[in-house]
Amino acid sequence: MSVRYVSTRGQAPVARLAEAIRNGAAPDGGLYLPEAVPSVDLAALSGDMPLADFAAAMLAPFFAGDALEGELGAICAEAFDFPMPLVTPDPAKPGLRALELFHGPTGAFKDFGARFLMACFDRLGGRDDRLTVLAATSGDTGGAVGCAAEGREGVRAVILYPRGRVSAFQELQLTCWDAPVKAVEVDGDFDDCQRLVKAAFADAGLSRAHNLTSANSINIGRLLPQMAYIGAAAVRAFEETGEKPGLIIPTGNLGHGFAALYARALGLPVGPILAVTNANRTLSEWRASGVYEPRSSVATIANAMDVGAPSNFERLIHLDPALRAIDVELVEDDAIRARIRSEYEASFYVWCPHSATAAEAYARMNPARRAERPWIAAATAHPYKFADVVEPLIGRSVEAPPALAAILGREAAKVAIPAELDALVGALEADFSPVVA
Repeated sequence: MSVRYVSTRGQAPVARLAEAIRNGAAPDGGLYLPEAVPSVDLAALSGDMPLADFAAAMLAPFFAGDALEGELGAICAEAFDFPMPLVTPDPAKPGLRALELFHGPTGAFKDFGARFLMACFDRLGGRDDRLTVLAATSGDTGGAVGCAAEGREGVRAVILYPRGRVSAFQELQLTCWDAPVKAVEVDGDFDDCQRLVKAAFADAGLSRAHNLTSANSINIGRLLPQMAYIGAAAVRAFEETGEKPGLIIPTGNLGHGFAALYARALGLPVGPILAVTNANRTLSEWRASGVYEPRSSVATIANAMDVGAPSNFERLIHLDPALRAIDVELVEDDAIRARIRSEYEASFYVWCPHSATAAEAYARMNPARRAERPWIAAATAHPYKFADVVEPLIGRSVEAPPALAAILGREAAKVAIPAELDALVGALEADFSPVVA
């Protein structure tokens, strides 16, 4: 039975999956979700399956009857072609495992989603009808999208990032990709970048003229692979321990946290979910008060999580209340630094600033709650990407893995614009020959 996709705002026509992925956001400005939670054949899933096979089996109901259905196996093979180890960072804390999601080509969990989505786009677009991916990034999404889009024929990528709000290595990773990729530095914060993307999609003429689509987690095609690897990790831990693992997920735009919620809604063996934010307080205050009040983002050392108006909150509140139980923990910069330092001193394991928020949240947890089950912390980025923060804390250099070392020799190029839609239109209409950074 094929799945239909509806907008969270309820004012857009229902869509098939290919259309939902192609559109990015729904025409009414909402975000796509399945009309009902699909039924997954849980008995067909096991923790020892190759990740690509697990993903294809788990996601099959989402693709049933769709134009991309016959391509699902190949899409998963493209997206899930690097390891995802589940490790114990500190043997003295056997109840905490780190799900290392940073072994892809740009050293961040976004590699899974970006490669999955670009594989879909390449099959939906064409040389004469090329899609334009418009992506706002607070750090890691843009690099993963640029890498995944480089050299493709059916899609081009325009990546917006906030000036002065990303690390030096992140900026290189955003600006080093060859055609058909363009990096656009915005004079503003991440929320300004996200606002520009939403404004571009809301302009029907502009969207049609450039075949706009999105690679941010507003696109359902980004969330599907995240659900799959979260499900695979949960099944693996459940088969080993007999207990549903709790998940500790660093989150900014709430895509990763929502993917965990939806994996649990599908029936995967997922226990409690704890979303961890940095000093941006929107989600923690909502959890405490029940009132959601978006605000301007605050700059932190965990910059990929610097989001004051998380888009995927719209998906979260669209879920049935019985399916959206989630806790939120806020971790500020001083605690991040202290956790990186103390974990290294205890075990020599190195957490990036984002992943360290999860380690800190685990450390704060009531001991009785910790002991109830295994806990999986999403390790979202390689610490080398944040060497300027990490190295002074651990007292040694962090070695670049081969994939990230290869980026160092690339030439950077970007265009700079004010945070205005007219300026973005100019960048979209210009050729793909940006100035050298």
